[in-house]
Amino acid sequence: MAISTSSDAPASTSAIPAVSGRRHRVRRPEPTGRRRILTQLTPWLFLAAALGLLLLLTYWPAVNLIYYSFTSWDGFDQTKTFIGLDNYVQVFTNPDIFRVFLVSVYYFLATFVQMALALYFATILSFSTRFSNLFRGVLFFPYLINGVAIAFMFQYVFQQGGSLDIVLSWFGVTHPPQWLGDPSIANWSLASTSVWRYTGLNFVLFLGAIQSIPGELFEAADLDGASKWQQFWAIVFPGIRRVVGLSLILGISGSLAAFETPFIMTGGANGTTTFVIKTVQTAFVYTHVGLASAMAVILLLIVLLVTWIQRKLFPDEKVDLA
Repeated sequence: MAISTSSDAPASTSAIPAVSGRRHRVRRPEPTGRRRILTQLTPWLFLAAALGLLLLLTYWPAVNLIYYSFTSWDGFDQTKTFIGLDNYVQVFTNPDIFRVFLVSVYYFLATFVQMALALYFATILSFSTRFSNLFRGVLFFPYLINGVAIAFMFQYVFQQGGSLDIVLSWFGVTHPPQWLGDPSIANWSLASTSVWRYTGLNFVLFLGAIQSIPGELFEAADLDGASKWQQFWAIVFPGIRRVVGLSLILGISGSLAAFETPFIMTGGANGTTTFVIKTVQTAFVYTHVGLASAMAVILLLIVLLVTWIQRKLFPDEKVDLA
């Protein structure tokens, strides 16, 4: 049977629409006024709870603290008598209050010891060393322990006939000093506890900063014959300068705000009262809430001043995106 090929046969492609290479985007309708407002408010609705808690639990108490510092409130009376700057003047003129600032010097000096130890171990363990992971864990582990537990632990270490005295007796020391009872060495004992606790934090910060330095710099230094000491001062320390500044500001703030270790181990006795312990005693033991508020505000201003100085000495590096 012959197949017709006449021209009047319908073309099979006539029923298929032409497909264009251009994609047609579906145009969404413009949001209405109410929907546009809701879209703009959506991020703030998610932030409302967090901002509300921040304002309620942080900024509002701070505002009240500043207000109380200008009053003679005892924490119980409904009336709060405004006395101006008398509380601030008393903080700097009362020897019993101003003397506690000197206790922070012990913790401030301990900051440099723990930073030096942390930098030393971080530099060594940043390179290939046997059992480096074990040593890293050992150094960082004290920072993971609760501060109250550390205070109780070292209280048994420093007590008369405790662990430290037993170890010293092995070397012939039969009459060790009273580590927490002698005012001349009690603060040194407490400061050494802070060194043991916070060295791990600085160690992790320094170790991460050193490992972020490109390895090509050390390879080039080896080819040039630079010693490890020269590599440290020419490569390592400049590369972690900002982290050193951060650790320094954390150490200074911590030395001013030392509380739990001396409070648990000595209760502030034998000349170990820190500024924060004195503030707590002033507010809750002697019921001078106005004076204690002024002390807290001064501590806050000192920390802000130290932070500002740190930002000036170690400014943030500007990234050129051009």
